[in-house]
Amino acid sequence: MASIFDQIGGAGAVAAVVDDFYRRVLGDPLLKDHFAGTDMAKLKAHQRSFVAAALGGPQEYRGRSMRDAHAGLGITPEQFDAVVGHLAAALAANGVADEIIGSIATTLAPLKAQIVAREPVV
Repeated sequence: MASIFDQIGGAGAVAAVVDDFYRRVLGDPLLKDHFAGTDMAKLKAHQRSFVAAALGGPQEYRGRSMRDAHAGLGITPEQFDAVVGHLAAALAANGVADEIIGSIATTLAPLKAQIVAREPVV
């Protein structure tokens, strides 16, 4: 069986989805401030690598862990959910089947605990 990476169209499809995804995220008032001052070309390249690896592509992800990459950013559960929603919308807009989008969402769900800021200990 082909990987999700292959099923959605490989590297070209991943690049299109990542570009669409960041257009949506940067247009979202709930999220855009998290990216102020960010080198978006570098972030997009990193995200393409992460997404491709996560979907079974030939690339190897060599970035930091999700917990380390998002530490100190104060990401809320609502922001995480908004990002997942934007990813699903970008995937759908780029012709990815609902069944595959569901598989991707299942893959991403466990990352919420690593990305969302933990409440301070009182």
